[in-house]
Amino acid sequence: MRICIITAGGAGMFCGSCMQDNTLARSLRMAGADAVLLPTYTPIRVDEENASSGQVFMGGINVYLDSRLPGWRWLPDWCRSWLDRPQVVSFLSQFSSSTSAAQLGPLTVDLLTGTSGPQRREITELVKYLATELRPDVILLSNALISGLIPELRKHWHGQLACLLQGDDIFLKDLPAPWQAQATQLMTENCRTVDLFLTHSSYYSDFMSHLLQLPHDRFRTIPLTLQPAPSSAHTAPPHTNTASTPLHIGYFARICPEKGAFRFLEAAAELLPTDPALRMSIGGFLPALHRKRFRQQLQTAARGCEDRLQWLGSPETREEKFRLLATFDWLCVPTEYREPKGLYVLEAALLGIPSLLPSHGAFPERIHLLQDGQLFEPSESLAAAIRRLPRSRTTQQRQNLAQRCLDTSGMQQAGKAVLRILTPTDS
Repeated sequence: MRICIITAGGAGMFCGSCMQDNTLARSLRMAGADAVLLPTYTPIRVDEENASSGQVFMGGINVYLDSRLPGWRWLPDWCRSWLDRPQVVSFLSQFSSSTSAAQLGPLTVDLLTGTSGPQRREITELVKYLATELRPDVILLSNALISGLIPELRKHWHGQLACLLQGDDIFLKDLPAPWQAQATQLMTENCRTVDLFLTHSSYYSDFMSHLLQLPHDRFRTIPLTLQPAPSSAHTAPPHTNTASTPLHIGYFARICPEKGAFRFLEAAAELLPTDPALRMSIGGFLPALHRKRFRQQLQTAARGCEDRLQWLGSPETREEKFRLLATFDWLCVPTEYREPKGLYVLEAALLGIPSLLPSHGAFPERIHLLQDGQLFEPSESLAAAIRRLPRSRTTQQRQNLAQRCLDTSGMQQAGKAVLRILTPTDS
């Protein structure tokens, strides 16, 4: 069975959704499917084997200029096609990391309008490729923000259509009026002919079914998919610790307010001066939009304890990332929003590292699944929650956590589970 996953590139960032789409494509191949991963807007950036095709559809530069420059969409192909080359898109998209969702309202609505909007040419080209060349049995959109192509797709292709929802509401809520309401309504209309909606948590199925006014019986929950941790990660210092061992709390996710990076630094500023046995580290992709604020707050939090608050940066490879994670005793990502999946929780668990998380979104389901970790109330002081963490942990506890993570979300198990859900019932 041929399954086409249509993903949206992250404009040069390490994007959790892109990485999950990439791992899902690989795991479906392991399960016996002919899985194709097609990037839209920009090439994807991942820290593992890149499973995506070399071609980028609906190139982000042309899509943007279609909306911003009257008449751009009417230019001949030779004037526009060079801007869709992956190398060109990758180079130019690096300058967009300072653009917030609040500035993208008109473009979002244009794209969701489909062939009635200024991106008609790009959508028609993609649909033609899908319907006449690739001809998959199943198409899986990696978010509903790509749903503008659905009405045109349904005219020319009649296979199983699924949509993986994994954070669409987070983007929508940052759109200003009137764009937020318009985009939500267009997504609802576009998605009415989708056969299946997939999420990574029961929480998000309930939430998105209500937000988009879609039948709950079309929703299915699928596991997050992970490949095993690289063996090089286990070259880090051993983690069996006792009550007298210094405790290392780490944050590793995108550096932004919604992920809780600044709340983490506030807790560091409160805890480190009074607890000499505590170390804290923070790492992840730092968008230009938040660099100034982050550097100022990091400097303030580290004052007087520079040796116990470390900035880890954004590792280029998966091996580097896991070597850094392996030095933590606990992962802490105190998100302000309700996380729909929490991939970083499972990445830490692969190394036997538990997580301290706010008790909302998908996090209670992650802790229940892994049978390890701790939750705190979102209104509670993060510093107080960190103070309650146990200082001792055995090697057996870490091994048990790593094994449970692989048993539930390993590539072989997850690929088979997702393939069963995507297989049409009449096949």
